[in-house]
Amino acid sequence: MESKKIYSLHEEHKEWLSNLSFYKDEIKIMQGRISEVASKNTGADVLKQIEHFQNQLIIQRNNIDELNHSINDHETYLQNRVNDNPTAADHRSVNDHPKMRDSYNSFDKVFNELRKELNTFLTKYM
Repeated sequence: MESKKIYSLHEEHKEWLSNLSFYKDEIKIMQGRISEVASKNTGADVLKQIEHFQNQLIIQRNNIDELNHSINDHETYLQNRVNDNPTAADHRSVNDHPKMRDSYNSFDKVFNELRKELNTFLTKYM
């Protein structure tokens, strides 16, 4: 397995956590827009699509929570490596986290596709 500098992984974690926080806030905005469409449209087809988007937002919020948990666990691991030898922390390498990176990138892709799909729907019904 490839290794990376602790600092590099920490910076990547910070970026991911910041993005996940943004996505969580964006979900609240998306839910508000969905509610607005629901209050103005009562057709069965529209309500079915609204339910689809609401379910997808619940799933993505859960995915955000799981990713946050995994990233924070890895941050704890990195902190423990630093605590083991604080003087060498700047030069120390640890195992990379390709699975976590793949999970984050997959989430990011799915979320952006959902955003695009929702925006198309909102444009049609708002």
